[in-house]
Amino acid sequence: MGVISVRFNKDEEKILKKLSDHFHEDKSTLIKKSLIELYENVLDLNEIKKFEAKEKKGKVSFSSAEKILMN
Repeated sequence: MGVISVRFNKDEEKILKKLSDHFHEDKSTLIKKSLIELYENVLDLNEIKKFEAKEKKGKVSFSSAEKILMN
């Protein structure tokens, strides 16, 4: 496992401390979770872009809830 040194200014340190206290997590865990969330956001945005491209080409269709429930 790699070790990375991160420099925080005083405001960032305060924020991390408050989050650590609030979520009852150590600072390292909070940073890791934040990275994972940011990465998930990137993946989600890529999927949205793909969907919007299909939608523009008219290759997307929608079904009503009634139609889905009847099948």
